[in-house]
Amino acid sequence: MDAGRFSFSGSVKSFILCIVSNLIAIVGRPNVGKSALFNRIAGKRIAIVHDQPGVTRDRVTAEAEWDGKPFTLVDTGGIGLLRGEKAGDVIVQAALEQVELAIEASSVIILVVNVQEGIVPLDKEVAAKLHRSRKPVLVAVNKVDTERMEKGVAEFSELGFDAMFPVSAIHGEGMRNLMDAAVKFLPEVSGSGFQVEDPETLDGDEPGAQANREAKDKHEENGVLKLAIVGRPNVGKSSIINALTKSSRVIVSPIPGTTRDSIDVPFEVVTDGVRQQYVLIDTAGMRKTRRIDDSIEFFSVQRSEDSIARSDIVVLVLDAEAGITEQDKKIADSIVENRKACIVVINKWDLFDEQVRQAREEEIVRREKKQRREGQGKEMSTLMEFGAWVQKKLFFLDYAPVIFTSAKSGFHLERLLEAVRYVASQLQQKIPTSILNRTLQDAVERRQPISAAGHRLKFFYATQVRRAPPTFLLFVNRDELFSEQYKKYLAGELRKAFGYEGCPIVLAPKARPKTIEPMRGRRSHARAEERPPFKRHKLSRKKKR
Repeated sequence: MDAGRFSFSGSVKSFILCIVSNLIAIVGRPNVGKSALFNRIAGKRIAIVHDQPGVTRDRVTAEAEWDGKPFTLVDTGGIGLLRGEKAGDVIVQAALEQVELAIEASSVIILVVNVQEGIVPLDKEVAAKLHRSRKPVLVAVNKVDTERMEKGVAEFSELGFDAMFPVSAIHGEGMRNLMDAAVKFLPEVSGSGFQVEDPETLDGDEPGAQANREAKDKHEENGVLKLAIVGRPNVGKSSIINALTKSSRVIVSPIPGTTRDSIDVPFEVVTDGVRQQYVLIDTAGMRKTRRIDDSIEFFSVQRSEDSIARSDIVVLVLDAEAGITEQDKKIADSIVENRKACIVVINKWDLFDEQVRQAREEEIVRREKKQRREGQGKEMSTLMEFGAWVQKKLFFLDYAPVIFTSAKSGFHLERLLEAVRYVASQLQQKIPTSILNRTLQDAVERRQPISAAGHRLKFFYATQVRRAPPTFLLFVNRDELFSEQYKKYLAGELRKAFGYEGCPIVLAPKARPKTIEPMRGRRSHARAEERPPFKRHKLSRKKKR
């Protein structure tokens, strides 16, 4: 792909809107089962559940529905500082700020406590904070797994809330009463949300499989684009999301591994009166397998890989300062294996902007004087040249456009959104069959595949069977002639004809049967098989006479 062939039509002013619907916020001190309750209500595994306190940091959200009422469910980090943590810890402080934002935006709050541990000082601290918010609060007394545990529920009346519900997030007990009470506080809204099964009917090992399918179908019907933001730790993925949404939606810190869950951030962009809905998926940094320290990081990386699989377009973020590393190539390879549309973003470009501008000026002077430094070619001094270099390094992902950005200064973020719109439109292309066949026929005639036995490829017919990714079924005489090199050649010819920037092209050759039995022969053979054996024997005897 020619790096210079992808271009933009200039800056387009856009207005970005964060999508906010009825919110039910789940809060509480660390390690009381908030994430397990969140997953149970949402009907699928979204938040990471672990015995270690403080796993959840960002606000994890999910669109859900209960008895016909749609709402946004929010899981939050634990309120309160743990032993060994300093009050000035940047991540702990940011997590607390995320909790405050969730409380402020919520319509109703579910306070989760642990019946097995009883009331602890941090529970009282959380309760006092919620009393000051003046929001409706329901107390979910979690881990009530036996009848004997129900006796401990009354102890939590000391927190000052009337509505208390014994539940077991792991086993799904008590969810009906809790959610029936919660949705009563939600204002009526028009439209419908995602269809989620009653959590009490979910199997403990496979929660919400049907809900996942229905949610996916609803996303596709509404035209919501899912953008997975992936990359190594500390390349600026969360900063880009905050810059795009113009908010502090996800926690940003210089400490690698700050993001643990995959965070879905819905937002809208209005461009020239056209409204487009997106879901940005912030993911944990993907490190080398041998450098994964614990099970939490393992699940974080697994969530990141799952986010690639469920996305429509993947935004691969690279660090301009670190260059292209081996791990960057492995992440890019995962994108290729999943056959996902992709945009490569070189972040932190503000660190080199001045150096590149100076190098460009020096290069212009040298070219005017027709000077060239001995033993060296011309230096890269334009974004197009840098982009071509990136595509050369990531040669297996060379179909992806390269955008240079800075989340800190906002440099080229508008161009990133424009690239997303462009690639999305390329994914929706449906090529007319006649034009497709003419293009492929000409490409095959211009260049035949290499065959050790001297066979020649005959192309009969092609049709597009899928849009995302663009998938084409090719009927030929010999499918074994389609090497990876020849597929890449044909894909390149399709790109020249139809674009498909940012999109992988899948070619599926299918060989025509070599011999076809005549229809008359098959029918006479079938009639002979249907005759009873004794009749066939009698006929043969008559012939002998």
